[in-house]
Amino acid sequence: MPTLGIIGSGNIGAAVARLAVAADIDVVIANSRGPQSLTGLVEELGPRAGAGTVEQAAGAGEMVLLTIPLAAYSSLPDGLLRGRTVLDTGNYYPHRDGRIAELDAEEVTTTEWAQRLLPDALLVKAFNNILAHHIPLLARPAGAPDRSALPIAGKDRDAKARATELIGRLGFDTVDAGTLDESWRFEPEAGAYTRIYCADPGVPDDRILQAPAAPLPADQLRAVLETAHRAKVAERKF
Repeated sequence: MPTLGIIGSGNIGAAVARLAVAADIDVVIANSRGPQSLTGLVEELGPRAGAGTVEQAAGAGEMVLLTIPLAAYSSLPDGLLRGRTVLDTGNYYPHRDGRIAELDAEEVTTTEWAQRLLPDALLVKAFNNILAHHIPLLARPAGAPDRSALPIAGKDRDAKARATELIGRLGFDTVDAGTLDESWRFEPEAGAYTRIYCADPGVPDDRILQAPAAPLPADQLRAVLETAHRAKVAERKF
């Protein structure tokens, strides 16, 4: 497996990096604060991990995990992700990102909007519907009876195949949820989002970040995706 570039060293980026190095995949991690801010994380991850600039992470391999706030997408250098398969973890949180008119009007999904900003990248929506602390808890080897599945969506078939291979090595099956215009099915409030991986889906909001996880096999995920309802994002308060 080629090197995985990771842009964003928050909870999701760090969780995926840990799974990657455990699967013998080299990673180059970058954030907005510079490589020197990643010393502790890189030391923890070991010799398969390195810190770099955003440009170095983007150019480290064919695949990149993009896990930064939506508001920061427009500040990425032009052409940074040209030709790269990009696992886009982005979700629209107005309290953090500000109001985005196209998303509030439901003209596009979050990742369709991201694709407009990154027209030369091969975006695959992934890792946006699971809590960061559930990622290591639910990762399992291929063939394990309690292996969980993650949804993906994208418009490029080959990019989705590469994403499926990578996610498989990281410890999850995948369910193809369709193209980017269908990715709303696993965005916040649509049904196939975070709580589906909780042992108790009714856990109170103030305890969800510590909630125990429960496996979600592919057939159950597929059923949830099929019954999802598109959220009214203009009414979203968080």
